[in-house]
Amino acid sequence: MTSVMTIRRYLSWVSAAAVGSLWAGAAFANSLGHADPGQMGFQKPVTPIAKEIENFHNYLLMPIITLISLFVLGLLFYVMWRFNEKANPVPSKTTHNTLIEVLWTIIPVGILVVIALPSFRLLTHELVAPPADVTIKVTASQWYWHYDYPKDQGGGLSFDSNIKKDEEIKPENGDIRLLSVDNEAVVPVNKVIVLQVTAADVIHSFIVQSFGARVDAVPGRLNETWFKADREGVYYGQCSKLCGKDHAFMPIVFRVVSDEKYQAWLVDAKKKFAAAAPNATFADASSALHN
Repeated sequence: MTSVMTIRRYLSWVSAAAVGSLWAGAAFANSLGHADPGQMGFQKPVTPIAKEIENFHNYLLMPIITLISLFVLGLLFYVMWRFNEKANPVPSKTTHNTLIEVLWTIIPVGILVVIALPSFRLLTHELVAPPADVTIKVTASQWYWHYDYPKDQGGGLSFDSNIKKDEEIKPENGDIRLLSVDNEAVVPVNKVIVLQVTAADVIHSFIVQSFGARVDAVPGRLNETWFKADREGVYYGQCSKLCGKDHAFMPIVFRVVSDEKYQAWLVDAKKKFAAAAPNATFADASSALHN
């Protein structure tokens, strides 16, 4: 009787947790470009890669994870009911079952193959960047980001991007504590943006969740990622490597604007930042992964 009550109590906890998780995911996933308090699941995707990542997770991985979890849970309950001491006072001495051993080898291999094929396709899409409309060199430092825009694409400017201090935060202007920065990176909407990412000191990691972009920033190495945002807005990311005491205070901010606004920003930004970028250099995008 006690074991039955325990199982019922456990099931009620599981049900409550599942309902709470679904409610939280539905109730707190409304913002664009950043996570909400209590949000579960992905941020709203605004690039082809981010959408592919979300679909891969939601429509392939989660069904497989759910079915395996339910199957294992059912096996546990069956074992508790069928093979407890009262039902089997004399334990079985079975040590081998050829059919079960074959199944638990073949079925996991099949599951891995089903996961691997779309996974390799997704990795290929992430790593093979289309021809760039805009190339930006991103350099990570302790603890801020540095952006270089090339002259041959209308840039010729360079600037640091530091987190805004609490006293500088203005919620009425859309600032978000621990995410807003003094200088945002600005890019045009519906354009291929190729990022060449490196670091000046230790290993950092560049990630903007809504773009589906993540790549390590390694000293002495130039890594590459790309995105093509299809919606204007402000998108936030953070360093995701433990890079030192201020690791939590080096956010990433990209403002995606229309092409007209981007061109106007370039004019203003050249006046503000041009003196800081005398000779920014860029690698050939086709070879950046091999450097």
